[in-house]
Amino acid sequence: MVRAGLTAERLARAGAELADEVGFDQVTVSALARRFDVKVASLYSHVKNSHDLRTRIALIALEELADRGAAALAGRAGKDALTALADVYRDYAREHPGRYDAARYRLDPETAAASAGGRNAQLTRAVLRGYDLTEPEQTHAVRLLGSVFHGYVSLEAAGGFSHSAPDSQASWARILDALDALLRNWPPAA
Repeated sequence: MVRAGLTAERLARAGAELADEVGFDQVTVSALARRFDVKVASLYSHVKNSHDLRTRIALIALEELADRGAAALAGRAGKDALTALADVYRDYAREHPGRYDAARYRLDPETAAASAGGRNAQLTRAVLRGYDLTEPEQTHAVRLLGSVFHGYVSLEAAGGFSHSAPDSQASWARILDALDALLRNWPPAA
């Protein structure tokens, strides 16, 4: 029997919370049914399958990241904007590890086009306007920033920096200094 008040949105939100607790890869319709103490079949009137549930969680995460990024970038430019956006990703990954992983979930092209993922890319491009990069160099820089942010956050989450000096915050600050210097002195295309 379906509990009153279950909706696709409520299930996706509960799935996002579950992802932060147990890991995004552990979120399934079955796990969510256990959380609500209902039969799995009763959830299929709200979500199609685990892929649909994970897609909905990914969309929540992308929207939350875009909202945080937009708020952090307001009135900022240059290195200040770069640092603010980088810190949004790092802080979000620390606060919501499952949702952060969900933000990397591969979406079908139509869903991706309609998602907040585009807003996140636009925010990165807004930061890069302060560095006067034109295409295709701007796209290269977007990919560089995404790789550095995600790589650092992933290594830090896995405990990769916990047993060595200097501490990870000092390294993060130096990496952002280096990225700023690189973006201000972007090498010309070969």
